[in-house]
Amino acid sequence: MKVTPEKNEKVANMIFGSIYPLYLNRLVKNGRTQEELDQVLSWFTGYDQATLDSFKEGQVTFGSFFENAKIHKNKHLIKGVVCGYRIEEIEDEFEVYKRCRQMEKLIDELAKGRKMEKILREEKK
Repeated sequence: MKVTPEKNEKVANMIFGSIYPLYLNRLVKNGRTQEELDQVLSWFTGYDQATLDSFKEGQVTFGSFFENAKIHKNKHLIKGVVCGYRIEEIEDEFEVYKRCRQMEKLIDELAKGRKMEKILREEKK
């Protein structure tokens, strides 16, 4: 599937604080914790806990959320299909959409019981 400018814009305008509880709910149903979710989000975005907490409470859009993030250097190791989109085939011009799908891939792996060491990707030496 191809990402469109409209799809990218729609995701960019979604409010992080309204989506976070949906992520958390899914994880809790699968036996994972809020601490684990926040650990994954911190790893991916570089945000500390206080900053994440402020985003959860506020009206920050995904566009702003990703614009100010220091996305992890190993983001290129996040591969696979999420919602019918192959992450590595999403064009760089749709950065917000790509970052959102990468983050959702990490959350999917967490929900499926993957070990944290595997989710928080490290370069092979």
